[in-house]
Amino acid sequence: MALFGKKDAKELVLPDKLPAHVGFIMDGNGRWAKKRGLPRSFGHREGAKNFKRIVRYCKDIGLQNISFYAFSTENWQRPKDEVATIMELFRDYIVDVRNFLSENTRMIFLGDKSAFDQDLQEKMLKLEEDTAHYTEMTLMMAVNYGGRDEIAHAARILAQKALNGEIDPKDITEQSVADELYTKGIPDVDLVIRPSGELRLSNYLIWQCAYAEYYFTDILWPDFTPKELDKALIDFDSRHRRFGGV
Repeated sequence: MALFGKKDAKELVLPDKLPAHVGFIMDGNGRWAKKRGLPRSFGHREGAKNFKRIVRYCKDIGLQNISFYAFSTENWQRPKDEVATIMELFRDYIVDVRNFLSENTRMIFLGDKSAFDQDLQEKMLKLEEDTAHYTEMTLMMAVNYGGRDEIAHAARILAQKALNGEIDPKDITEQSVADELYTKGIPDVDLVIRPSGELRLSNYLIWQCAYAEYYFTDILWPDFTPKELDKALIDFDSRHRRFGGV
């Protein structure tokens, strides 16, 4: 698949086989705004615009599963006005998402929905139910999400099943845990992309990323372009994944 940027003479050729699941850690919105002397909230608005741009491109090139770290369990500690802006953008997205996604894209929200207003919880659940049968692409948005929190949540479910006599603790396997995660039925992450120059996972899908490849770039999220995604996918294709073998 050949792709040409408007200002790029060099051709970028995407690999024939793309990752089954690409995870994006959308980082650098606040710094993007600060560099321009703007409020951090402006950076989040630009980051939200770029999120839509990248999602559309992912669908265009045929990625099957994509996930985005939008708001972590720790992000509630940020300044109130910044959190309010993120919640406003999230609410706008929920309202507009049906027009934005078009048909045949499944939507899943990863994280503890109970922290959100009741009407927002209902909208998220309704969107998940209405798109559950779509198969062209699955889009996951992690909101009020933390990897350790997700594993603890799965452990509580399994513990309760054991107390109820539904399962024997000695029969619990890795698959048993995976089946209680928010990503049940979704392939593990093949490639994690993190802009902004930070070199860490930040508690994102830590179970699902056990054998993921990582791609880091200094580019801040609002400036992360489809061409940069092409570079990440090409780089991923060049890696030899052994999964503990030789």
